[in-house]
Amino acid sequence: MSAGDSGGFYQSVAVFRGFRSLMDPALYAPLPDDWTVGVADIVDSTRAIAERRYKSVNMAGAAVIAAVTNALQEREFPFVFGGDGAGFAVAPADLSAARDALAATAAWVRDELGLTMRIALVPVAAIRAKGLEVRVARFAPSSHVSYAMFAGGGLGWADAAMKRGEFSIPAAAPGTAPDLSGLSCRFEEMPARRGVILSVLIVPTVQADGAAYRSLIEDIVTMVERSPEAGRPVPHEGPGLRWPPQGLDLEAHAERGGPLTLRRAGLLIRTLFSYLIIRLSITVRGFVPRRYLSELVENSDFRKYDDGLRMVVDCAPELADALEQKLATAAAAGVARYGVSRQQSAMVTCFTPSVARSDHVHFIDGAGGGYASAALALKGMPEQAIA
Repeated sequence: MSAGDSGGFYQSVAVFRGFRSLMDPALYAPLPDDWTVGVADIVDSTRAIAERRYKSVNMAGAAVIAAVTNALQEREFPFVFGGDGAGFAVAPADLSAARDALAATAAWVRDELGLTMRIALVPVAAIRAKGLEVRVARFAPSSHVSYAMFAGGGLGWADAAMKRGEFSIPAAAPGTAPDLSGLSCRFEEMPARRGVILSVLIVPTVQADGAAYRSLIEDIVTMVERSPEAGRPVPHEGPGLRWPPQGLDLEAHAERGGPLTLRRAGLLIRTLFSYLIIRLSITVRGFVPRRYLSELVENSDFRKYDDGLRMVVDCAPELADALEQKLATAAAAGVARYGVSRQQSAMVTCFTPSVARSDHVHFIDGAGGGYASAALALKGMPEQAIA
C-alpha cells in the first residue's frame, strides 16, 4: 500500500524476507503506547463452516482489512488475517476512521452476510497494564508487499478480552456499508497437489519455556521449507478462474448502492470482462494478466505469526503426520498447544486496490474449515495459552 502511516512508526520497522527468521526478537518493535489494537471475529464460525459458508466467513474476515485500509486511504498499518476474523493496530490520528470502518463492517456482515461479528478496540496501554506486549515485525513474501507479524501476547489477549465482552464497540446502524473496494473472491478453490491441505495453528502454553517454544516453531517451519513434499497452496500458474465466478454473490453483497439484483447484474458483466481478459491474456490499461497471476502467487499470505504460528500448506500425508507427531510431543511436554485441520483444497480471498499496481494482497485459508477448525481443535486441548 502507499507509504506513510501517521507518526511513521510502522514505516520504520525493518522488513525481513526469510520466514525461518520469524522468531528472532530483534525483528520486532514494540507498538507506541498511544496506539490501539483492533480485533474482530465471527461468532459461531464453526457452525457457519459446517453449513459450508466458509467463503462468507473468510470474506468477513478480509472485509475488516479492506474496510480499514480504504478508510485510511491506503496508509500503511499492521494487520493480520485470521480466517474468521482479523487483527490490526492504528496510530491515534487514524483511530476515529478505523473505528467507523470497523463498526460499518460489523453492520455489513450482519445485514448482507447474515453473520454476527464481534469487534473491539483495545488501547496498547491497557494491554501493557496486564504485563503483556504488542511487538510488530514486517515479513515480505515478495518484493511487492509485506505482512505484519505480531508477538508479545498482546494481540491474543485483546482477542480473548473481546470474546469476554471487554472493549467492545457496537456495530453501526442497519444499512451502513463500509468501503470494500478491491475486495473479491473470484478464484476457484485450489485442490491439494501433494495430498492434503494442512491448516496449522500453534500457540505457547502459559508455562512454556521461551527457548523451547522458539525452537519448536523454527523446527516446524524448517520441516516444511526443506521438504520436497510441501509447498504453498497456490499453484505456480495461479488459481483457476471460471465464469460466473464462485464468489459472485458475495461480491454483489460487497457492492455499494442499489438493489442486490442490479448489483449482481452489473457484476456479472464486469466479471465476464475480467474473465476474458485473464483467459485470453489481454493487457488492458496497465493490467497484465500473467504478471498479476505471478504476483498473486508471490504475494499470497499462507503463513504468518500473530502470537502463534498460522500456516496453510500443501503437503504429503506423511509430512502432515510427522508435523502432528512433533506437535503432540511438544504439547505433552507443556511447550505448546496446537490445532490442525486437513482438507482437500485451499481458497483465496483477494484485496486488490489497483490492478495496475503490484501490491495486491491475497489471504489463503483451507477450504474445509481452515484456521477456524484448527482453532476449535486447539480449544479442546488443556491449558490456556493466553490468560
